[in-house]
Amino acid sequence: MSPPVFRFAPSPNGYLHLGHALSALLNADIARETKGHLLLRIEDIDIARCRPQFEQAIFDDLAWLGIEWEKPVRRQSEHFNAYRDALSRLQAMDVVYATFESRREAARMIDAQGDESTWPRDPDGAPLYPGGRDAMPDAERRARLQAGEVDALRLDMAAAVARTGALRWREAGVGPSGESGVVDARPQAWGDVILARKDVPTSYHLSVVVDDALQGVTQVVRGQDLFWSTSVHRLLQTLLDLPQPDYRHHRLVLDADGRKLSKSTQATALRAVRADGVTPEQIRKMVGIPPR
Repeated sequence: MSPPVFRFAPSPNGYLHLGHALSALLNADIARETKGHLLLRIEDIDIARCRPQFEQAIFDDLAWLGIEWEKPVRRQSEHFNAYRDALSRLQAMDVVYATFESRREAARMIDAQGDESTWPRDPDGAPLYPGGRDAMPDAERRARLQAGEVDALRLDMAAAVARTGALRWREAGVGPSGESGVVDARPQAWGDVILARKDVPTSYHLSVVVDDALQGVTQVVRGQDLFWSTSVHRLLQTLLDLPQPDYRHHRLVLDADGRKLSKSTQATALRAVRADGVTPEQIRKMVGIPPR
């Protein structure tokens, strides 16, 4: 059997914090214990927010933690053509459609249709897209397409699920409500997710499944905040005939108020605690990982 392949995949839109340290150390430890490979992927499709200094800080922080990764590092911004190809395959299946509303306009659509406080939301708490493939007359849709007014390309969730049927995955970790073992995927809970925007030819969901397949990733170890994203990933993997990694979701590092850490919380940034004299071994203790 081939050795397992793990990946740690941060976005360079801020400095790594203790939650990232937990995930990176778990991936590195399990890869070492299983004689596997550890890849580092820079998920920088958000070209407006990602910065070179944050990418360099990722390298510095991981090296300080004693983590080694294989070269070369994959940067998503260098592989937009791979995501365009995957999107074209989905379009050929007729499970993708164009939408024309900005986020602000979509919010106004929700206000016009009902009470925003009771509007259905996805597992992350964001309101579901209020439109749909049939929400606009065909003639108007064609005219707006020809005028280049597309804001985003969305997955027609109902059509996609009809093609794949029921999906599931085997969870080696624990979900946010204690889910483990064989988990039924619930991609419908996300509504018609965005696959690409007018300014970026991909999305997190699309690029992550393409990258995992192209890089031969066999083990996805990540935080519980991404647990239900796996439903969308299993759907896209099946549509695109991509291999399914094994999944292991881990607990989150929370702040004093019980919320997951954010890159905007400078007090938990690794570079900040390092400047205060905290050692890598102390970081392991702080995030609840046994010493090496």
